[in-house]
Amino acid sequence: MSVGLGTMPGMGEVILGGEAVRAGVVTRHELARWYTPLYRGVFVRKGVEVTLRDRAVGAWLATGRKGVIAGLAAAALHGAAWIDADIPIEVAGVKRRSHAGLITRSEVIATDEIVRRAGLPVTSRTRTAFDLGRQLDRAEALARLDALMWNQPFSIDEVAELADRRPRAPGVGQLRDLLPLIDGGAASPRQSRLRLWLLDCGFPRPQTQIPVLEGSRPVAFLDMGWPEYQVAVEYDGDHHRKNRDQYVKDIARLRMLEALGWIVIRVIAEDRPAHWLERTEAALQSRGCRLAATELQLFVRTLAA
Repeated sequence: MSVGLGTMPGMGEVILGGEAVRAGVVTRHELARWYTPLYRGVFVRKGVEVTLRDRAVGAWLATGRKGVIAGLAAAALHGAAWIDADIPIEVAGVKRRSHAGLITRSEVIATDEIVRRAGLPVTSRTRTAFDLGRQLDRAEALARLDALMWNQPFSIDEVAELADRRPRAPGVGQLRDLLPLIDGGAASPRQSRLRLWLLDCGFPRPQTQIPVLEGSRPVAFLDMGWPEYQVAVEYDGDHHRKNRDQYVKDIARLRMLEALGWIVIRVIAEDRPAHWLERTEAALQSRGCRLAATELQLFVRTLAA
């Protein structure tokens, strides 16, 4: 009897407990002693680091080897960054009850929307983008779409065509609104959220990963900004401030950029959006940029306070 993908013991592989026992791969005693439950009926060897792929294999096995890995897990298997290994695994195309760590979706996945990744059936990059843009809240969705694009470009037109074929899919309106905003130059989810605040508040669309040149030589790359006004917005993670050597390098870099004529708005996690948005607006206005916000964009600014 073949026990298939993810069923051989040792090295942390995932097994279907009952099937592995019947096949003689492990005994019941070995299963109880050396393995720990991952999902209902699915086990992984104790003491090993469980990867996202392990959990995806386990989820697929738990659904009877049916369905397709979807959502954030699919994005991770496509290579998108910033996805934790312990996220719930989504399996689409199955009619089974969800349980802890496993989300099932009965939505049909067309054959041309399925690819193989890490030995598993996974939604294609186009279908993964279609799902992320619909199923997550707006800011999270844009961050995940940016990360998927950063890893490897996908066709926004193909995602839009899929939306046209499925106009009644839940959340497709949000997806359509987000597609023009996707930018593969966002190097972190936080950068995506900063950019969305700027766009929602009526700022001109910022360019990402801006090269700063001395002559023809790039001396820095800025997170986002407006080269024509030499104004940039950069997010400083905690490691920049807690690591003294990095902090010293950041200060030297900032002084170099200022010497080259740039105004750099540095944003930290504790900053309220209203504070850095006001500083950004003042910097742009000082360089001759006049913002013309709509009533809705002005209202969004009140939410930033």
